[in-house]
Amino acid sequence: MLAETTMKQARQPAKPKRTDVISEAIKEYIAQHQLKPGDRLPQEQELIQALDASKGTVREALKGLEAQGLVQTRTGPGGGAFISEVSDDRAMTLLGNYFFFHSPTIHNIYEARKALWPALVKSLEGVLDADAFDRLASVMTFYDHPPASLEEEREQRLKELEFHLVLIDYCPNPLLALMCRFPVRLLMNMTVCQRIYAQPNPELRRQGYDYQHQLLEALRKGDIELGCKIVSEHMQMAQTLMEAREAMLEKAFFKAGNDGAIDSNRDYLALTGYTQAKQLAEQNGGSNSLK
Repeated sequence: MLAETTMKQARQPAKPKRTDVISEAIKEYIAQHQLKPGDRLPQEQELIQALDASKGTVREALKGLEAQGLVQTRTGPGGGAFISEVSDDRAMTLLGNYFFFHSPTIHNIYEARKALWPALVKSLEGVLDADAFDRLASVMTFYDHPPASLEEEREQRLKELEFHLVLIDYCPNPLLALMCRFPVRLLMNMTVCQRIYAQPNPELRRQGYDYQHQLLEALRKGDIELGCKIVSEHMQMAQTLMEAREAMLEKAFFKAGNDGAIDSNRDYLALTGYTQAKQLAEQNGGSNSLK
């Protein structure tokens, strides 16, 4: 009998915390009154009375909403709790927390991009104006030439990813835009990607630039079908090169010898390529030849 009672209790949904109930009530108030970013919520005492809650509970609820990016608390004269629009950075951070213990792989990211990017291109039909094309072309000037150092090459790679963020800025579908923006941010910030960008990869820059140039021309002409084909090929190319570099780094991690010194070398080796540079270093007595 006791076991049966325990099982019934276990099946019952957990009672929501009072703070969570108050947080949801405040969000409902915001929606019902159509409050916009910058609008102020009622004063604390009004919220306490309207919600029949203690001062501590209301303050805790507001802190929770502030952590979510929905509310911003200001102190001093004219202060209070104000409605805040959740920024892209905050949304990306919250999504990043979700993946904290099961981080997606480079393969996962590019499989998602191959599915999403044609839809992104389709959503841009008739949307891009002259200013948009100028903005995209301006970003491309950062990597339309071979880099002069490894640091510049890393910056070029980030700028190439920024090109995609600019495209996403013009996507009229906010859900699609969010779904596209997150994998780009992952490619910018994941540790394994940062390690890849620290090594010369001239083919990724050259082919990436060529594909983006072709995409811009297709979009200028309004040829969406061609644009979809171009981004599909672009994503496949990038996936192949990124996964190859990832595999190279994994092998270097487990291999004994001077590979680690070569991996950490900061001299510019992009024109010879990593493999050729490694062979040259070995022929000349190890990592000292790279200094």
